[in-house]
Amino acid sequence: MPSAFERPKPLLSSLFVIALSIAILMAMGRPPICTCGSVEVWGRVGPTQSQMLADWYSPSHIVHGFLFYAALHLLWRRSTVEQRFAVALLIEAAWEIAENTPMVIDRYRETTIALGYSGDSILNSASDIVMMVIGFVVARQLPVWASIAIVISLELAPLVVIRDNLTLNVWMLLAPSDALRAWQAD
Repeated sequence: MPSAFERPKPLLSSLFVIALSIAILMAMGRPPICTCGSVEVWGRVGPTQSQMLADWYSPSHIVHGFLFYAALHLLWRRSTVEQRFAVALLIEAAWEIAENTPMVIDRYRETTIALGYSGDSILNSASDIVMMVIGFVVARQLPVWASIAIVISLELAPLVVIRDNLTLNVWMLLAPSDALRAWQAD
């Protein structure tokens, strides 16, 4: 019997939600690709951050998938994995849209080290949704200990390289710390 993610329904819903997100982001005036005019696989820290297909924040979206899988598995046990996946997909897409509103972009600029942050390109937002899908699918396949190890690794790598990760991002958005911002900028 094929697994839930070998059937076409989750794939079709993913494509539909990504297409709808792209349409909404386009209507919001987000740039389809980096305003620098190039498309690259990896956006380096700086002006191309959050503009290319992937960057140092891509692991945080994979972590979203792991966290959504775990939380929805615990909170909504009677549902099917397809239902939990659909909810995770909608949450991630909604976040990508909210993250690119002037209010959230300004909040990032005020409270984090992302002083010049101007939001994501549509390419990067669509990629971020796909990264969450990858995290969700992988979390479903792995034992809990392996999922925890991967999440820790995905949080530690950007922490070491760019002094930022999902944990610090959420912390700085909800309870900004001047000391933490100074450490990140150092």
